[in-house]
Amino acid sequence: MRNERNGWARLIGVMIACIASPLGMAWADQPSVDSKGKPNVVLFMADDVSWEAFGCYGAEDYQTPNLDRLAERGVRFKHCYSTPLCTPSRVMIMTGKYNFRNYTHFGYLNPEEKTFGQLMKQAGYRTAIAGKWQLNGLSNKKTFPDHDDHDRPHHAGFDEYCLWQLTQERSQGERFWNPTVQINGKLLTKEMNQGKYGPDLFRDFVCDFIQRNRHEPFFVYYPMVLVHDPFLPTPDNIHDSTKTKDGTSDKQKVGTGPAQQKQNFVAMVRYMDKIIGQIVDRLDELGELDNTLVLFTADNGTNRKITSNWNGRTIPGGKGGMKDNGTHVPLIAYWKGMSGAGVECEDLVDFTDFYPTLAEAAGISLDQSDPRDGQSFLPQVLGRPATPRTYALCHYQPYWGSSPEAGAFVRTEQFKLYANGSFYDIANDLDEQHDLSGSISDEMAITIHAHLRRLIKQMPPVPKGDRNSSVRPIHPDWPLIGPRNSMTE
Repeated sequence: MRNERNGWARLIGVMIACIASPLGMAWADQPSVDSKGKPNVVLFMADDVSWEAFGCYGAEDYQTPNLDRLAERGVRFKHCYSTPLCTPSRVMIMTGKYNFRNYTHFGYLNPEEKTFGQLMKQAGYRTAIAGKWQLNGLSNKKTFPDHDDHDRPHHAGFDEYCLWQLTQERSQGERFWNPTVQINGKLLTKEMNQGKYGPDLFRDFVCDFIQRNRHEPFFVYYPMVLVHDPFLPTPDNIHDSTKTKDGTSDKQKVGTGPAQQKQNFVAMVRYMDKIIGQIVDRLDELGELDNTLVLFTADNGTNRKITSNWNGRTIPGGKGGMKDNGTHVPLIAYWKGMSGAGVECEDLVDFTDFYPTLAEAAGISLDQSDPRDGQSFLPQVLGRPATPRTYALCHYQPYWGSSPEAGAFVRTEQFKLYANGSFYDIANDLDEQHDLSGSISDEMAITIHAHLRRLIKQMPPVPKGDRNSSVRPIHPDWPLIGPRNSMTE
């Protein structure tokens, strides 16, 4: 995790921030984006898994050959940041806005918000979403009487959908074995899907959508159900010992102990990677890979029940927490013939940046109806001169859980300042054991601390509250925090 970059280089505005790794060459001569027309985009977002679970990021417990291969052929970002929990991250990535502008309830996306689905559809793309929805307000039915609106994904800009937890709660069907799924308004109950594995259904839907729409530009958003709990066996690690007397697999009763849960979690990570590889292979078979921007990230840190070995040390799952193991997520970008190959990028990215990145890739000019918080990281993907952002921001009130962890921070690649004033050198203190706020002596740290203090003072306060709060303030017109890519005001 040590930040190898000279901090002073950031202060003088280094324009070229990505470093070619030994795994491959940097950027070769490439055709322009304009010459290729509108590219397809496939955005994968894994559920509840952070950087420590991927081989290309130094994982020791997991096998992720397909994602590792994408990283070898594309760009691996070392500093991508989400929020610590699923819904805030999903609202943030879909709308390109910090949570203080539009996040009010767990499991809810205001249907009045413009999403990147609408952005791409309005630009002439065929659009689809598959996997986990959880944005209709099912957890707050009294507040949102329209929680049973099965057209909500269409309203959000997606021509087609195949989703879990759209209008059906978890009690009506889980996401893995025997899932309850809704496909373009049609409900497939757990009884109808007996013996089927949800991730396979979503994969097949995505592959079918790609094949049917390969003659026009398409955008696929795949917020995966893997690898969220419950930690159950996948089709690849069901063993004869789990067979019941009638010969069927007792899939829902496996994985109650910590060792078995970890074993299943490892298998779930592997199966997630396998599905991504199958979809990328399908793009290749159809001749679409050289005109498709493939992006992979995750929504937040790993489940707290899981502990992983990474680069010679132990990383506890940090979901729901503000530390690196709760907010630092993978980001891999691959565009055959266009992106760099084997490139490790040190530049900061946060979840507001995906919206403008998709817009730039599709040749869309943003206007007043679009968000302003993020900036495109497409130049880094394509190896073009960039002015990287100097901070990533997290403004987090989960409105969930019995004792929710709320707060705010701004950070660089190396240093992190919380709204409460605590200041850490994350590159050398990953667990945040040593608060430097009262003893900053290094000149670079002093300069960055001053910069981060200016930024955090520009943020609205994080509201106090929990899942039962009646007051949930948002600030849609709050001024921009920034400037994003300068250390001076």
